[in-house]
Amino acid sequence: MVLNKKITVLQVLPDLNSGGVEKGTVEVNKFLTKKGHRSIVISNGGRMVDELINDKGEHYKLAVGKKNFLTLFTIPKLISFIKINKIDVVHARSRLPAWVCYFALRFVEKNTRPAFITTFHGAYSVNKYSGIMAKGDMVIVVSKTIKKYVLKNYKVDKKKLFLNYRGVSKIEFSPKYVPSKKWLIKWYEEFPQTKEKIILTIPARITRIKGQDHFIKVVDKILKKYPNIHGLIIGDEKNKSKYMKELTDQVKRYGLDANITFVGHRKDLKQIMSISRLVFSLTKVPEAFGRISLESLSLGVPVIAYSHGGVKEQLSELLPEGLVSIGNINNVAKLACKWINKPPVIKRNNYFTLEKMLENTLKIYKKMVKKIKK
Repeated sequence: MVLNKKITVLQVLPDLNSGGVEKGTVEVNKFLTKKGHRSIVISNGGRMVDELINDKGEHYKLAVGKKNFLTLFTIPKLISFIKINKIDVVHARSRLPAWVCYFALRFVEKNTRPAFITTFHGAYSVNKYSGIMAKGDMVIVVSKTIKKYVLKNYKVDKKKLFLNYRGVSKIEFSPKYVPSKKWLIKWYEEFPQTKEKIILTIPARITRIKGQDHFIKVVDKILKKYPNIHGLIIGDEKNKSKYMKELTDQVKRYGLDANITFVGHRKDLKQIMSISRLVFSLTKVPEAFGRISLESLSLGVPVIAYSHGGVKEQLSELLPEGLVSIGNINNVAKLACKWINKPPVIKRNNYFTLEKMLENTLKIYKKMVKKIKK
């Protein structure tokens, strides 16, 4: 097997709406097609499909991530798809799709069977269902935190694990980045309450584990010293969740209606973070990696984060002073006040880069193709 031979890669995940896994899938797709390889993604569709196709990738709609018995009927379709398209690598990025791929590959002749690669994107609940992610011919782990978790909870050969940190583009996310005047005008038209304010931002899905309730308390404390601040809570809301109502009630209870805005899902998160004075990561459970925190740091915007998980690994490298013990709202507020007055120096991100992540991913694909073709 010649390493320079063009390969066909199939990435499989539930959908392509939003999130770090989805963003990473689209980035790998773009990198593969630029290198002349064939890139295919199977999912149930979503708002990022157009971007994937614009980057010369291919998308095949199949509901491999729906948790019902009908998902079993996707297996024969996947078997046929793999054979017809002569797939070299199947990369499963989520548990149910990984099971679908696992069973499908058992019906592909050994001499034409693709390499099966899985990525542990998170510390899934420990059970047989999650165990599929340790069954890849190669298992990618996105941080040292996840590597430790996998070795502790699953019987897996250490040699099969490959640490490949998620990364961000040094060109797209640079301390020199400044949003356009056109964007700024549009932003202030939509959110005039943020004009001439010190913006504090928490970008995360609206779920109980992400710490938006802690952020509200932090804003309340900071206001006493800096009344000119405005907090932004950015993120998808899941089907008018009960938690979202609790958060809006909390804002009213604290009398912060004029100081905190819920802005929902945004495609311009980079621009919003770039005009923020501080970004917060207050997750109550460890993040597997925490891509958004890294994007903020790469833009030169300080991050204050609870000291655990992948975000701890990032800050330990780029801004160790930003780490605060988990749940210590008072210390988060104190540090925020200190940095509003005098921003810290952030180390330039040359460590967690998109370029490294993509080169490593292609290296893994080629290595496994070479191995199975022997």
